[in-house]
Amino acid sequence: MISVLLVDDHAVVRAGVSGMLGGEPDITVVGEAASGTEAVAAVQALRPDVVLMDLRLPGLDGATATAQVMAVAPATRVVVLTTYETDADILRAVEAGAAGYLLKDVSRADLVRAVRAAARGGTVLAPSVATRLLHQVRRPARESPSPREIEVLRLVARGLSNAEIGRELHISEATVKTHLLRSFAKLGVSDRTAAVTTAMAAGLL
Repeated sequence: MISVLLVDDHAVVRAGVSGMLGGEPDITVVGEAASGTEAVAAVQALRPDVVLMDLRLPGLDGATATAQVMAVAPATRVVVLTTYETDADILRAVEAGAAGYLLKDVSRADLVRAVRAAARGGTVLAPSVATRLLHQVRRPARESPSPREIEVLRLVARGLSNAEIGRELHISEATVKTHLLRSFAKLGVSDRTAAVTTAMAAGLL
């Protein structure tokens, strides 16, 4: 029997996934959690074979929770089940130790197959996610942001505006924008939030 823990902060989503798995004779949902912290505690208590983990969770996010689950229960397999498929999200989850990455529009049959495959030690990826990972591997290495650009991104991560960053670093607002645009190009993103997320995922911040 494959034991499954469902982690999502929306009860209706957990109920829907539980219903998709409920008719399978070899799969049983042993618990639910609404946050990353609850997920880690539930894994310690229940030792499920598979965790279906959302990424956007209150408090402890899904990728961080995945890493903590791997630390306390390395035999448990975490499969991300989310609506998000950005490169940064995928890489963070994989680096944290996730055994799979599925999107919430997955069919019932594919979800059941994925749970069984993960429990057997396999890796399960939504087709679009597999394509993104392949492109990531094949993509030529980009130039990394300069120390000054990293410094600007670090202040962006603290919530400072361009004007505030300029005052902090004693440079003009136009220079701040130039640093940001250069870091966007190097990180392959188009906005401040994505730049910070990608830089964090790459260990630059």
